[in-house]
Amino acid sequence: MKCVGVVPTGMSVTGLCQVCESREAEYTCHQCGAAVCPVHFEQDRGVCVHCADPDGTEDVFAQPAGDDVPEFR
Repeated sequence: MKCVGVVPTGMSVTGLCQVCESREAEYTCHQCGAAVCPVHFEQDRGVCVHCADPDGTEDVFAQPAGDDVPEFR
């Protein structure tokens, strides 16, 4: 049986997100195994944004609305 969704209780993910390398990783992609932050994890599918969009048509580094990360000009 394959788990889909959130990492099961008892497993921990540590370190930085392997997509943005700035936020704390909280999830593991069920397809590629990457440790990713909530911004770069498709919770309903259980995969990181790279696996969710293998054709690379979406901007995975786009900041979600309301994010407190400063913008540099």
